[in-house]
Amino acid sequence: MACHELAFLLCVAVTGVALAMAEADAAEPVDIGSRRELFVDDHLIDRMENARLILHHPQPREVVLEFDQPWEGIYSGYETVIKDGEVFRFYYRGMPEARHALDVEVTCVAESRDGIRWTKPKLGIYEVRGTKDNNVVLARSRGCHNLAPFVDTNPAARTEQRYKALGGTGEPGLLAFVSPDGLHWKQLQNDPVITKGAFDSQNNAFWSAAEEQYVCYFRVFRDGKRWIARTTSKDFVNWTEPTDLDLDGKPREHLYTNQIHPYVRAPHIYLGLPTRFFPGRRVVTEEEARRVGTPTSTRCVSASLECGNEPSASSVSFR
Repeated sequence: MACHELAFLLCVAVTGVALAMAEADAAEPVDIGSRRELFVDDHLIDRMENARLILHHPQPREVVLEFDQPWEGIYSGYETVIKDGEVFRFYYRGMPEARHALDVEVTCVAESRDGIRWTKPKLGIYEVRGTKDNNVVLARSRGCHNLAPFVDTNPAARTEQRYKALGGTGEPGLLAFVSPDGLHWKQLQNDPVITKGAFDSQNNAFWSAAEEQYVCYFRVFRDGKRWIARTTSKDFVNWTEPTDLDLDGKPREHLYTNQIHPYVRAPHIYLGLPTRFFPGRRVVTEEEARRVGTPTSTRCVSASLECGNEPSASSVSFR
């Protein structure tokens, strides 16, 4: 499907929401105590004179990672970057063919000390494409389609489950995974833990210190639109009935990946960079698409995660 995506900023305040709204309605100052706050909107601003809010634009810099291994390829994506101590970990889906299948999609990892220079560790955990000399941390699993790991900061988290993740697409739902070190993963149980959703995107979970529970934002479809829903859990296994994201009554637009996560220095505020999806808009010409190797059509069955594609005219890499 031809499309165009555009990222924008989404801010969700968590703690003190009811109090803050009540105080705001009463035109009284909002008591923020000693909390750090962000001026990402006008919620805490009464008025501005000779000033305005400007969202800084991201600036392109050097290429830090190339998906150049046989198990990676041009269909790699759904990246997650986290920091654990002094190490950054960059998780992503490896997908060398335009085919969603258990023998194609894998979850890979790269590591860095500064977030700029990255290496792909040779882990020897899974044999993929005829070799174990790779950086694959999960293979032959439904979770590989969109695994999104996080470091569990829950004070009660077990050592062998210090890393957690959700993954999977379509029916029957999202699977839960755990790891002691972020490299060796296992599925927490056979059954999916969240079942009411589409999940065909990156579904983000985390431990919320502000709410003292796990939170997950994930893909749903509403009135023919790609949308975002939320659910919570105390144990990462049993989740509440999902609720849809409400943008103060604004009309729904197609929202793709949501990237909602607590802001690191003000964890009561969740920041998201969802991408707007524009069906029918193209960012490359037909000739460029052929050079990239993009299939002309795709057939998918989400329940079995088996998808096929019509062959394209060329599979030459395009830069």
